[in-house]
Amino acid sequence: MTGPTRTKGAATRPLLITLVVVVVIAALGFVYASPYIALNNLKSAADARDAQTVNQYVDFPALRDSLKEQIAGMLTRRLDADNDSKMATIGAMIGVTLIGPLVDSYATPDGVAALLNGMPPRGDPGEHPPAAATQTPASPAAGDTPTPATAPASRQTTAGYRGLNEFVVTYRRGEANAHYSAVFRREGLFTWKLAAINLNE
Repeated sequence: MTGPTRTKGAATRPLLITLVVVVVIAALGFVYASPYIALNNLKSAADARDAQTVNQYVDFPALRDSLKEQIAGMLTRRLDADNDSKMATIGAMIGVTLIGPLVDSYATPDGVAALLNGMPPRGDPGEHPPAAATQTPASPAAGDTPTPATAPASRQTTAGYRGLNEFVVTYRRGEANAHYSAVFRREGLFTWKLAAINLNE
């Protein structure tokens, strides 16, 4: 009786090894794809103004800090380019009062939708994200064509890892190759959250 039992066990061993290999490969594939899935889910939720789902994919305290830093840097560069000291002083005062409300308006589902649809803040007084910042979904790794009524023309979107725990979506616009990026950071093994915006004028 031991002979047939051994033969059966030996026959099932390769099947178990194959099954384990398949499971491991599938798990690694899911780990690799997880930020793309998070990006797609967040964009869909933001476009639908699904605040509950957006909250699951955005680290709002980190995003606020990033927006404050980036908008302050944007305004500083503009002031440094202004040779008129009086205008620079007025601009600095306007800038201080501008940053808080602008950050608050973009740290919302509307703001996240705008950021993920190629419409970052420009630092203009009284600026708010477009109320209907939606487009036809496109692959995050390929260029997509925005709708003329809601987004700048000649925009391309690329996405990819920038380290083991950081995933970056870069939006390139036709305005002298201006670009900005949305930064997702890993939380745990499969969870990714939008945590920062990098504005480059």
